[in-house]
Amino acid sequence: MFAATFLLSLGGGYLLFNRPAAASAQATAAPAQTTQETHPDTAHNEAPAEETGTTTTAAAPAASAEIFTKRGCVACHSVSALDVQGGVTGPDLSRAYLNVADKHGVPVEDFLKKPTSAVMSSVLGANPLTDEERAQVLSALQAASGK
Repeated sequence: MFAATFLLSLGGGYLLFNRPAAASAQATAAPAQTTQETHPDTAHNEAPAEETGTTTTAAAPAASAEIFTKRGCVACHSVSALDVQGGVTGPDLSRAYLNVADKHGVPVEDFLKKPTSAVMSSVLGANPLTDEERAQVLSALQAASGK
């Protein structure tokens, strides 16, 4: 009974993981609009360096959090530190940048390349992250761990 339930939930998660194509199109459109609003053409002449750094830092976690929706991570995971609401099947990833090495025996970057857990091996094995996506995930996880 347990094995059947586990396999059914794993398959359902896999199906949910691979369906966010429409969400990624919306997520891709949103950052361009945010960037234009945050950084108008005249801002480089008027804003002091400290203020510009603050604006960029505040916008960076929101922009980097989109990767979790784009890749379907939110089907199973949340990242509460970045206000990313998602599933509860997997753990909240807010502290993953710091905790993966202890939990899985490899640094988080290596885990994203070749996961040591059976569930994540099946999810990322079928659809691995590109180098750019992995960099975005690492950046977002690092930002989340600092909050």
